[in-house]
Amino acid sequence: MSRIRVVITGIGVVSPIGNDLAAFWNGILEGRNGVGPITRFDASEFRTRFAMEVKDFDPETRVSRKTLRLLDRFAQFALVAAGEAMEDSGLDPSSDPIRYGVITGSGIGGLGEIELQHKKFLERGPSRISPYFVPKMMMNAASGHIAIQHGLKGSNFATVSACASSQHALGVALGTIRSGRCDAVLAGGSEAAITTLGVGGFCSLKAMSSRNDDYTTAMRPFQASRDGFVMGEGGAIFVFEELEHARKRGAQIYCEVLGFGSTDDAHHITAPDPDAPMAVAAMRSALDHAGVNIEQVDYINAHGTSTPLNDKMEMRAIRELFGEHADHLMVSSTKSQVGHLLGASGAVELAAIAVGIREGVVPATINQVDPDPECDLDSVPNEPREAPIRVAISNSFGFGGHDACLCLGKFED
Repeated sequence: MSRIRVVITGIGVVSPIGNDLAAFWNGILEGRNGVGPITRFDASEFRTRFAMEVKDFDPETRVSRKTLRLLDRFAQFALVAAGEAMEDSGLDPSSDPIRYGVITGSGIGGLGEIELQHKKFLERGPSRISPYFVPKMMMNAASGHIAIQHGLKGSNFATVSACASSQHALGVALGTIRSGRCDAVLAGGSEAAITTLGVGGFCSLKAMSSRNDDYTTAMRPFQASRDGFVMGEGGAIFVFEELEHARKRGAQIYCEVLGFGSTDDAHHITAPDPDAPMAVAAMRSALDHAGVNIEQVDYINAHGTSTPLNDKMEMRAIRELFGEHADHLMVSSTKSQVGHLLGASGAVELAAIAVGIREGVVPATINQVDPDPECDLDSVPNEPREAPIRVAISNSFGFGGHDACLCLGKFED
């Protein structure tokens, strides 16, 4: 029996370099950097005082004012991106809504709402806690509201696996369609953790860069001088669709979703296993699930967090799996442009991969200033590169030891 094929027919993005797909892709092509001083709160006493914020965001372009009262910022990002993805795809689920699902990922969810309501409780007592508090902060608020807004009545839930959350959502969406349970799934993720507790927590972990006097190039994956990541925010949602279903309605196709693999290090709650056996296994599993061999892979969108431990581990894993072919791979980190979006990382990075496959453009790793000799693969330094991409993989690794890898390919009839 032939395998059910799944393609991407719609994309929506909210990011630090653009609040729709066109603006985001222009930012990728221009090598734009979304970094700047934190404006969402007074960060003057924090170890890190800069981030990659979403700018000029107006959710009322796609979400009613009434609905916005029910949404934390992370869910607003998801609903706006979902609206763009549905419009981009032209999908009409009204004829059989149970065949259309929603699966979203977030590592932290409604942290801003938690902080706000806790402040109200401390200052004014329990009676002043908003009745919207629980439905605004819960992880599945994004997927639930997307379903309500677009009438999608199929499989619907949220995935939570730290910085691998949206990558897991994408992988599960692929499996949901291949299993025959849905014809299409809106899948992706969102995050809005640039808050006092979000930034403060990662500052205490000393996971973020502290280049407050030189923040413009602080997010520098694979560089010897890297000193941590720059936090980003935003989200991306995709229409994953069964190929024949897409063909029948004449849908556009960005690329094909070929396979998915996931493992766990079972090593440490925050640090990756430096020997990287499970990162290797996740990538191998994705390729096996896709039915492609290592020589077919042209591009890897790396997790590439600009942290001392992750970058070295990931490069080691790629070399171990791909052997001599590793020297022919392009391996870039779009986090250098949009920051680390935590649970939304895999989704926003997929937007760059999907358009890159269609257009024959590989996103760059900007801020390449002093390459680490232990990260010696082709990082596509500083400028995007015109090159055909037959097969690409996207890596996400999360606290808890979560390893997730999605495999994409150029669509061919």
